[in-house]
Amino acid sequence: MAHCSSVFTLALVASLCFGASRCYIAIPLKIYPGKYNVSSEVDGTPATFQDDGNGLSLASDPTGTVNFLDMVNNLQGDSGRGYYIEMSIGTPAQKLNILVDTGSSNFAVAAAPHPFITHYFNTALSSTYVSSDQTVAVRYTQGNWEGELGTDRISILDGLNGSMTIHLAAIQSSEGFFLPGINWQGILGLAYPMLARPDSSVEPFFNSVVEQLGIPDVFSLQMCGTGVSASVVTDPVRGSLIMGGAEPTLYRGLVWYTPILEEWYYQVEVLKLQVGDQNLNLDCREYNMDKAIVDSGTTLLRLPVNVFNAVVDAITRSSLIQDFSSGFWEGTKLACWLKGETPWKFFPKLSIYLRATNTSQSFRITILPQMYIQPITEVDGTLDCFRFGVSPSANGLVIGATVMEGFYVVFDRSQRRLGFALSNCAVSGGDALSEITGPFSAEDTAADCSGRTLRDPLLWVISYALMALCGMILIVLLLLLVLPCRRRSFSGDVTDESSLVRHRIK
Repeated sequence: MAHCSSVFTLALVASLCFGASRCYIAIPLKIYPGKYNVSSEVDGTPATFQDDGNGLSLASDPTGTVNFLDMVNNLQGDSGRGYYIEMSIGTPAQKLNILVDTGSSNFAVAAAPHPFITHYFNTALSSTYVSSDQTVAVRYTQGNWEGELGTDRISILDGLNGSMTIHLAAIQSSEGFFLPGINWQGILGLAYPMLARPDSSVEPFFNSVVEQLGIPDVFSLQMCGTGVSASVVTDPVRGSLIMGGAEPTLYRGLVWYTPILEEWYYQVEVLKLQVGDQNLNLDCREYNMDKAIVDSGTTLLRLPVNVFNAVVDAITRSSLIQDFSSGFWEGTKLACWLKGETPWKFFPKLSIYLRATNTSQSFRITILPQMYIQPITEVDGTLDCFRFGVSPSANGLVIGATVMEGFYVVFDRSQRRLGFALSNCAVSGGDALSEITGPFSAEDTAADCSGRTLRDPLLWVISYALMALCGMILIVLLLLLVLPCRRRSFSGDVTDESSLVRHRIK
């Protein structure tokens, strides 16, 4: 999980004009790194039903602990600073805003003052806080923190009835985690136990919610910051975290499902990328190099380096602006146009093909230029400036907020699948900014594009033990082969000590 907050210098670096209406200016961008870094087949399934054919109720919760409509608009924030939810922690309750992150598994809150946050959780004031006397440290793609493990009572005012005892980390120190301009004081990791630190015995927040409240093991996420500048000072309501199912008023059309390949991150299988009508024609394993995940805590769409370069080349070939500043693609410069001259018409759509739950088929999620050529800030009253919402990655493909803002995403953990539907807030001027299309045949695609490796700790232990055993056997065999040869070498008559020495030297 990674994010960016931006501050801009006003030095003019370069300009290129295509007539008065096609003038853009490249301006340096300083980035502060940190953390806020169907049926079961492909044909899509409306989630307005009571049962999806596999026994999972999405439209209601029989326990009575969930009212999905009460959770609508329970998130604030934007893609640049992260989406957060208000929680009450401890006894008496202390209210904090907590960043929603599907790319990690620890629930952690600030427990000491920090210059970039307004308040923090004071463990000494909570009669229900219990320390485990164990330290924990978590490092993200950008940013890290260290703290103390413990438990306390947690409640969410919007939608969940009752409180729960939750594992939490009280953050004592951090670096590049809390940043200027944020309005949250902790992080809610919604991924699987395998990512929890220091180990998987620390039960993640949502696992505890499912167990203690008895709700379905499903949550869904809508993030509504598309087209909103990350420099906006106030944080309007901009999204919904629905726990226990999916709320049909938040999306349009069908829900299309792709399998969750492994239960650590929300890992999916990407079959190909397309820029406009151009297929990148890369080996599908390049898209999944290391892994491909869906992560609400990552601001941009992050692509393996080879894939990123191919995307930039394809955009450059299809863009009306051929000699675009390289700094724009690298994330070091903004592209600015005269005020009122939007750049959308200069750029193509971006599409990601995902394998469907029917593995011989796929479906395509598409974002329009309005989602990845992102407005940032006004420079001098005469310019509108934008950043590139895609970046290179050294640790896998990450479908972050740049893409997620176009879709209502259903994390159906009970059926080990992720659902995508068109978000009803990804609209500008009445036009949808995202698309879903399918099904397409995936039979001509490699049987496994993911390049999956063993990640279960027990399997790793077994594999290393087997490797050690094989190594020992190999050593024994080598000794059995070498010793007879040595005996044969010295079996002849040796007349004096000096000849023996010469023989050993040879």
